[in-house]
Amino acid sequence: MASALESGGKNTGKLSLAGDQNNVDTVNKQGNRANKRRINEAHILQAAESIFAERGYLGATTAAIAEAADLPKANVHYYFGTKKALYQAVLDNILTLWLEPMQDIREDADPATALTAYIREKMRYTRERPSASKVFANELLHGAVHLQNHLETDLKDLVEEKARVLTSWIEKGRIKPVDPVHLFFLIWASTQTYADFDVQIAAVLGKNKIGKKEFSTAEDTIVQMILATCGLVPDNSVLNQDK
Repeated sequence: MASALESGGKNTGKLSLAGDQNNVDTVNKQGNRANKRRINEAHILQAAESIFAERGYLGATTAAIAEAADLPKANVHYYFGTKKALYQAVLDNILTLWLEPMQDIREDADPATALTAYIREKMRYTRERPSASKVFANELLHGAVHLQNHLETDLKDLVEEKARVLTSWIEKGRIKPVDPVHLFFLIWASTQTYADFDVQIAAVLGKNKIGKKEFSTAEDTIVQMILATCGLVPDNSVLNQDK
C-alpha cells in the first residue's frame, strides 16, 4: 500500500486539513469553557458580595449564594472550593476595585483634576456597589481577620506611594500643606458613608433611599470640601453636572 508521502502529498494534505480543523474545534471548546468559567465566577462573586453584605460571613451560606447566583450549589464549590475561599476572593476583588482609581494620582497630574476624579470614582463605586463597601466595613469591624495582610501590604504601600505624590505637590506649592495619609482617610470616610450608612442618610433626607440627585449633591460637596482643604477651587467642569 502506498504511503501518503508516496501519493504526491494528496492524502497528507487532507489529513493536515482535518487535523487543523480538529485543533480549531479544540481551541474553540477550550475558549468556550474558559468564557463560561469567567461568567459563572463573576455571577458567583456578585451574588456572594450581596449575601455577605446582607448576612455577614458567619450568616452567609454557600446554598444562599448559589441560589442568588442562579447556579447549583456544586458550582460554587467547584469554582471556589470553600466559603472561606469565596469570601477571600470577594475581599480581594473589592480591594482591587478600590485601589485602581488611586493610580491616576501622579506627580505630573493636575491636583484638582486628579483628586476630583478619585472622589468621583469612589462615589461611583458607593452608588453602584454599596454591598462591596458594606462587606469591607463589616470585615474591618470584625478585626480584618481575612484582610489584615492586604491592609499591611498592598493598601499601605499604595497609600504611602500616593502620599509621596501629595507631598511633592505641597513642596512645589501646588496644594496647601495637609497630611496626605489623613486626607485619604477623610476621602474614604466621606464617600463610603453613603453606602455603609445609607439607611441613616436616607431617613434624615426624608427619602426611601438615596437617589441620583442626592448622590450628585453629596459628590459635589465632598469635592468642594477636599479641594478647599488643599487650597484648590473647582471650576464648573470639575463639579457634577448630572443633577
